[in-house]
Amino acid sequence: MPLHALIPTRRLAALFCAAAAGLAGPAAAADTAVGRSELRVDGLRVVLSYPTAATPREQAFGPFMLRVAVDAEPLPGRRRLVLISHGTGGSDGPDQDLAAALVREGFVVAQPLHRGDHAGDTRDAGPVAFERRPREVSAVIDALAADARWAPRLALDRVGVHGMSAGGVTGLALAGARWRMKSLIDHCLAHAEADAGFCLQGAVTPEQQAERRARFEAARGAPEQALPAPLLAWHGGRETATPEADPRPDPRIAAVTLAVPVAAIFSAESLVRIAIPVGVVAAERDQVLLPRLHSGHVLAHCGRCVALATLRGAGHFDLLSPWPAPVAVQVAAGQLRGGLPEPGFDPAQRVAAQARIAGFLRDALR
Repeated sequence: MPLHALIPTRRLAALFCAAAAGLAGPAAAADTAVGRSELRVDGLRVVLSYPTAATPREQAFGPFMLRVAVDAEPLPGRRRLVLISHGTGGSDGPDQDLAAALVREGFVVAQPLHRGDHAGDTRDAGPVAFERRPREVSAVIDALAADARWAPRLALDRVGVHGMSAGGVTGLALAGARWRMKSLIDHCLAHAEADAGFCLQGAVTPEQQAERRARFEAARGAPEQALPAPLLAWHGGRETATPEADPRPDPRIAAVTLAVPVAAIFSAESLVRIAIPVGVVAAERDQVLLPRLHSGHVLAHCGRCVALATLRGAGHFDLLSPWPAPVAVQVAAGQLRGGLPEPGFDPAQRVAAQARIAGFLRDALR
């Protein structure tokens, strides 16, 4: 099997110091409504959530019922921005409860639907989208900075990012961490059984799984000089001349939170160099991304990274707003293991974790 075929190329989100910073005052009140609007950035659909005084109403957005005020006028003042990077094949709906929690802290929230890796199109899910996602986040910030409506309402010198699952790649890359395809292959050669939910993602049949394993095995023991250049190329944080230099590809990113992140592919050396605050939420019974190999990898090597919560009894998708039952079954069918909600999980833990995320970003982005 040729080495260039190892991996298929198209598979695998309270403002303080208001007087000094010129920002809007305290966090929005708990009963502040959530406004919702959309914009396009180079064809990328972006959902915006923000504090508003308008009266919300419950409306259907895909399979989700959301209580929002569509195209309402934002509350006055300049606010910090948080971008939410969704998981593989995701959308804005499952993260809307988190977006609302961030709005109640006074943030404006932007949720891009990553190109080729969202609920309506997963053709680039995996490394192709991993590499592109951070640039899409930066493009959204650029577009908002140039937007006549939003530029005067946003303070974009310090921006937050939240990443869930594959969105963890977005967040870690923007924090300055680096990954390459060889790291993914090495991880799966060592942990394909334990971390099968990640390494064999999308390989549903025994034949597909055998083919995926064979691609990994083709690289076992091969010297780096024998591997194709794309497997050795680094992605994410910037290459810098000195260890002390800022590795962030976009210096506006000042804080990151991660929920059940894809993280095993990042080098330990690059995680050590992260110099901005990063908060991590894990799920105790996550079978899609084994916590000790992903969240644990981040916390073991990144000195600026802290554990915000480990949700007891939670599976991978329990951190998201629950899908309607038929959608949950459909989502689970695409997972090798651990796709359904965990019985007995207390959703109050999810609400508490969302509050921890919002509070962490509030404090970090003062």
